[in-house]
Amino acid sequence: MTADDVLAGVGPRLRQLRKEREVTLAALSETTGISVSTLSRLESGLRRPSLELLLPIAQAHQVPLDELVGAPPVGDPRVRSKPIVRHGRTHWPLTRQPGGLQAFKVLEPARKEEPDPRTHEGYEWLYILSGRLRLVLGDHDVVLSAGEAAEFDTRVPHWFGSTGEGPVEFLSLFGPQGERMHVRARPAARE
Repeated sequence: MTADDVLAGVGPRLRQLRKEREVTLAALSETTGISVSTLSRLESGLRRPSLELLLPIAQAHQVPLDELVGAPPVGDPRVRSKPIVRHGRTHWPLTRQPGGLQAFKVLEPARKEEPDPRTHEGYEWLYILSGRLRLVLGDHDVVLSAGEAAEFDTRVPHWFGSTGEGPVEFLSLFGPQGERMHVRARPAARE
């Protein structure tokens, strides 16, 4: 749709809006300060709409300018990923491309489970958002709290889950081919 097409639709919208509100051209002229003849020409398409004419009309009708020009509605900017539930744990995928590094937000319900360490190809990085996560990694058995992170090679026998004290929410970055996260602890010193 071209700008001319958009502008051609303004006049009929102005007339329809005015008639729906049962406002006369004279009353709209008095409210906006725009002459009756100019308003009539706008509605019939004989006058090209301008911002100086449309703003007072939008204010008089108490509608957004977008409604007068017929702008398409803006889509919802929020990212809405479909949650995946596996073994009682909810995963929200944060990446959309297959393969390579995958990111998930994960919610583990409060439950006490017996660890069952497993191995597979890859490398995992966990960051705890809230709650406490128990991580069994080889001979290590640690509890991570909010703000703590862990990274490990998934070929090492591992298991993680709730401590049973409450739910735990965390971010998981997983590289199926063993890709590792590169974290810079502090910026390089400038000379």
